[in-house]
Amino acid sequence: MSKSNPNTDGATAVNRYERPFGLPRWVAALLPIVLLALIAGSFFVMSPFTALDTRGEPLPDVTITHTSLPDDETIVIHVTNNGPSEVTISQVLVDEAYWNFDVQGTGGDNTLEPRESARVVVPYHWNPGWDLEVALMLSDGSTVDHTIVAPQESPGFTSDVLITLAIIGLFVGVIPVALGMMWFPFLQSMSDRWLHAVLAFSAGILAFLAIDAGIEAIELTERIPGAFEGAALVALGILGSLLAVQSISEWRKNRATAGDSRASSGLWIAYLVALGIGLHNLAEGLAIGSSFALGRVSLGAFLVIGFMLHNVTEGPAVIAPVARGERPALGHFIALGVLAGAPVIFGGWIGSLAFSPTLGAFFLAVGVGAILQVIWELRGMIVRDGQVSSALNLATFLGGLVVMYATDLLVVL
Repeated sequence: MSKSNPNTDGATAVNRYERPFGLPRWVAALLPIVLLALIAGSFFVMSPFTALDTRGEPLPDVTITHTSLPDDETIVIHVTNNGPSEVTISQVLVDEAYWNFDVQGTGGDNTLEPRESARVVVPYHWNPGWDLEVALMLSDGSTVDHTIVAPQESPGFTSDVLITLAIIGLFVGVIPVALGMMWFPFLQSMSDRWLHAVLAFSAGILAFLAIDAGIEAIELTERIPGAFEGAALVALGILGSLLAVQSISEWRKNRATAGDSRASSGLWIAYLVALGIGLHNLAEGLAIGSSFALGRVSLGAFLVIGFMLHNVTEGPAVIAPVARGERPALGHFIALGVLAGAPVIFGGWIGSLAFSPTLGAFFLAVGVGAILQVIWELRGMIVRDGQVSSALNLATFLGGLVVMYATDLLVVL
């Protein structure tokens, strides 16, 4: 009876993995993609579902995302075609009267292709503070209505606006967070039991930010054009940012396991906290910038005061993880403050340039995902050094929620 040669069998197995189906590896990798493209193309060419077509026309699906008012003689309506078929804007009504209009961004006509966005410019003299009812009449007779509440002239996107929003961002984001970080010496003097309570308080602050941002993101999905699948976009933002921050955390843990003392310090957690807060503050900047872009300057000023008081409480959450161990260098404190607070500036610039409920919901969702992961990291710190479910920790966690709710009232009232 013949016996197989182990060396030969091993070589055959290796060759089978190196040349699957007897083909080079790169050809075998591309083969499923090529076959999928051929099958998908055959469906377009052969149209196998033609017999099921009832010849019914799909209903138009057009969304007015927002309006802008560059001057008191012009209304700009921003629209998106969500449907699978093109739509044509035939008439525009303002306060139930027909007006001339010009559709920009469609190549010179009034027709929007599927998933196409455009601007409908209407020459109309409006009065500040007086609500306007606008409506788009489509070629099939259907209408899309929108109310412009208390219209105010948009300041536009100028260097003065950029500088103003940068200054506002400093007072809303960077300075309040820096003031909150000044509690660092006091945190260092605390016992371990009370420091764990502060970490739980920080987790409560972050939990409220996640809840608040999640609710706002869900509310914005109602204003997102259907073409962008608002609910799916929010879910993608939450899960994507959570996994991205978690990957950073796992990389940090691997470095710590390998003996990198810096990776095992609380400074890493502090940077993750600052990152999560910074992503949330980016959405706050969007709210401030869009309020100015939409002409609601008084609302923007009120948001500034509310966010200033609101963000002071975020400072202790940033520096609590480094209250034990070696005191970080001053540069780290500056970097943490900038990471947590400066995104307000960039959010304000983005919001003033082009307010978009789609972008706003996505940024809010990204902040939610990052904050949820950071809360888990804070829990890990308390687990390593103490008890998560102690009465004091639970009470201070609730206190963080209550404090953030109370300061949030200054923003929403």
